[in-house]
Amino acid sequence: MNYQAIIDKYYPVDTAIYRLLMSHSRSVADKSISIVRRHGFDVDIAFVEEAAMLHDIGILFTDAPVIECFGSHRYIEHGYLGADIVRREGYPLHALVCERHTGTGLSTDEIIRRRLPLPHRDMRPISLEEQIICYADLFFSKTRLGVEAPIDKIRHKVAALGDESLATFERWVSIFE
Repeated sequence: MNYQAIIDKYYPVDTAIYRLLMSHSRSVADKSISIVRRHGFDVDIAFVEEAAMLHDIGILFTDAPVIECFGSHRYIEHGYLGADIVRREGYPLHALVCERHTGTGLSTDEIIRRRLPLPHRDMRPISLEEQIICYADLFFSKTRLGVEAPIDKIRHKVAALGDESLATFERWVSIFE
């Protein structure tokens, strides 16, 4: 799979949003690959890199001017919107990473309870690859490119999402750190 060709198909190369997407995604991919190598996980490292590079491809459809996104959807929708793109491109497993990487993932109950503008389905990472990428993504914002946030800051941010999210994060810390 050529993730670069997919990105280039949707993002004009000489734009701020392209540079932002590439920088953020590269940071997430590099951290994900580092986790895999450090722990010797038996996963497809090429898949991890590809999926990490594509995980945020749906941001272009969102209304988030601070990161150069001028679409019509709410930012929280970028995961399933990106998954739709990646599925159309013929990569259903990579699409699952797009769909399941928000926060520590979103359960159907949480989507309904919070009245989120998302399809009513479970969007929590399941495979080890999905979990690694979701975890790595927590450390990199799109407003401070290339800067990895300290784990205590991430812990505080995740705690605000609720006890279930914090428990998931702490489980990931015990596995990935």
